[in-house]
Amino acid sequence: MSQQLKDRTKALGIRVIKMVKEIKGNKVEDILIRQIVRSATSVGTNYRSALRARSSPDFISKITVAEEEADETCYWLEIMIEIGVFAKDRLEPLLKEAQEITAILSTSGKTAKDKLKRK
Repeated sequence: MSQQLKDRTKALGIRVIKMVKEIKGNKVEDILIRQIVRSATSVGTNYRSALRARSSPDFISKITVAEEEADETCYWLEIMIEIGVFAKDRLEPLLKEAQEITAILSTSGKTAKDKLKRK
């Protein structure tokens, strides 16, 4: 699962980067672009960091950051949909992927917390 999720988180960042390259921005869109690229690419880097964690608490901390970044990516995609940066049907598959990754990371963090409590 870890390699598959590494690939998915990296692909999310790449898809967002490719998407925003098409935006002819004004000041507001420039801000949105910076925010969504930062959060989308942070998902993968923080997930990879979690995989290299030195302890269960370290893993939990890092996977939580990855989850927060994935959720933030969802937020920025929702904003972009609502203000019409792209058509809703164009961004919905990307939003769905970000939501799925958020859910996977959340479950992973909860599982790790439960295992830690049982020790």
